[in-house]
Amino acid sequence: MNDKSIIEKIAANAVETRYENFDDDTLVQAKYRIIDTLGCLIGGATDTGNPEMVELFHDTGGREEATILIHDVRVPVANAAFANSIMARSFDFEPVSPLVDGFSCPGHTSGTTVPTALTMAESANADGREMLTALIVGDDTTARILAASGFGFTLGWDGVGTVNAFGTAAIAGRLLGLSQRQMRHAFGIVLNMQGTTFQTIWDATTAFKLCQGLAARAGIFAAQLAKAGWTGPDDALFSKFGYYQMFTEGCERPEYLTDKLGKAYYADRTIKPYPCCRITHAAIDCALELMRKYNIKAEDIKEAELELAQGGIDHKCGEPFTIGDFPHANAAFSYHYTVATAFLYGCVKPEHFTEKAIRDSRIRDFIPRITFTRADDVRFEGARMNVTLNDGRKLTEWRDYARGDPVHNPMSPDEIIDKFWTNIDFSSKISQQKASELLETLLYLDILDSVRKLIPLMTA
Repeated sequence: MNDKSIIEKIAANAVETRYENFDDDTLVQAKYRIIDTLGCLIGGATDTGNPEMVELFHDTGGREEATILIHDVRVPVANAAFANSIMARSFDFEPVSPLVDGFSCPGHTSGTTVPTALTMAESANADGREMLTALIVGDDTTARILAASGFGFTLGWDGVGTVNAFGTAAIAGRLLGLSQRQMRHAFGIVLNMQGTTFQTIWDATTAFKLCQGLAARAGIFAAQLAKAGWTGPDDALFSKFGYYQMFTEGCERPEYLTDKLGKAYYADRTIKPYPCCRITHAAIDCALELMRKYNIKAEDIKEAELELAQGGIDHKCGEPFTIGDFPHANAAFSYHYTVATAFLYGCVKPEHFTEKAIRDSRIRDFIPRITFTRADDVRFEGARMNVTLNDGRKLTEWRDYARGDPVHNPMSPDEIIDKFWTNIDFSSKISQQKASELLETLLYLDILDSVRKLIPLMTA
């Protein structure tokens, strides 16, 4: 294989793809990703640390190129995309896990690519079709590069802050009108701006969502530099110190980079039903199904044994639940907290991740009833729940694939719309009328003559 030609093909695809290349399913999936991500952005707009971040950008000033949504602050486009992406990730609720030719790979792409596409399209006064085209190309670029290596944990890099930047460079480059050669340079330039560490999650910090914004800003700035004449490494992927050498455990599936390139367009396909780490979702499903099937309540439960793969137990979510400086992350990345919430409230929604909810004494009192056991027959993202009731009955529920899995247990369009309204209601930052008009416009985004018409619908 001529490795050098791969980056050339990806750059050419980013520049040459046209709206007419897409089949109906690709376009429908993109629209629902946009709806879901923007709902999550609205829901996360005022989460811990976000108003202060917006105030910093307001005070910094600069050219008023694009809008920090909900807050209605106009700033340079890269800063707007940075802030919008962080708000979209804030409840860990946005679409995840690119599906590439049947292979689902962990990742958080849409929380960066959707806000970047919207923000760049606003700045460029692009129409809906061009925004969709840029987004689909950017998602496909990210998905292919990510799937070719997998989402490794051993090196400590958070892939959101590395691979996502290639997608945002493609989106920005597309909307800036880069040539194929300039796009290739943008990929090389953005290689120099990649990073971020899993430690931000392991320490349950506000910075866990920072990588989403850093990747947005890096891709835009790289494309701007390329347009201004800057050059970058010729081969951002396979060179001696390229992406696969520096940030991954190697390119194990190189065929994903070019197979069906320009014919099939890949992206996040898992829609999350719960606003917390995806690894906990099968356990939440088990808890909710036990309550529904047997009509039990939290007070009926003596013990809840959660059988997990060893990887689940060793994950951040398997650590004992404690409350630190940023309680939201402590809760969102915890089997103990999310399962207790499911049993106590019969649902897991954004309002359960406010500090008041997290410090509820009922959560603290229930958590000791939850224990973990290693099970070799349970998938990494699966779970089996064995509940012992106070009356001595023993009940079991098992989930191989959590709700939202695109192949085995997908969310329906109606469920995605319901989730959008859950975020709108939780946020209370835009009116029902605005939200309804926004939803209708996004469903018919390809006939919108200017993306700028969306912005007033997403400002308070």
